[in-house]
Amino acid sequence: MIEIVIPGRNAKLSIDHLLLDINGTLTVDGHLIPGVKERIARLKQIVEVHLLTADTYGMGTEVATALGCRLELVDPNQGGLDKVNYLAQLSKEHTAAIGNGYNDIYMLDEAALGIAVIGSEGCSVRALEKADIVTNAINDALDLLLNPKRIVATLRA
Repeated sequence: MIEIVIPGRNAKLSIDHLLLDINGTLTVDGHLIPGVKERIARLKQIVEVHLLTADTYGMGTEVATALGCRLELVDPNQGGLDKVNYLAQLSKEHTAAIGNGYNDIYMLDEAALGIAVIGSEGCSVRALEKADIVTNAINDALDLLLNPKRIVATLRA
């Protein structure tokens, strides 16, 4: 569990789950971004990690195997709804979500902590609007969770 107290906002986050989009977030053109595997291994020691994807590049199973994480395929036409429904099954008030696409906007908005990643494939403007925090790269986003005081510094009132 990751516990984060945000001063001035009367907010305390207790994160038990991490939902991760794959394409454009953890991968570029379907290939895992260097440094992600090591960070995910560290995060798996403190939270349950879930991978969600519409599998645009057909690499979801390979990525999930490399990371040793559960994979949930979402419908390419209604992936946003599938992702937020998956979030609801986990307890959204104890879940952080990281994504970059239009189909990530609902989970970023509904999760206790939503982090949008711009990355090499860009980021949907709507995802940026719904996130609590925006980073330039996935490794920066994962490092926020590994170093929660960075989240405090960004979100304090």
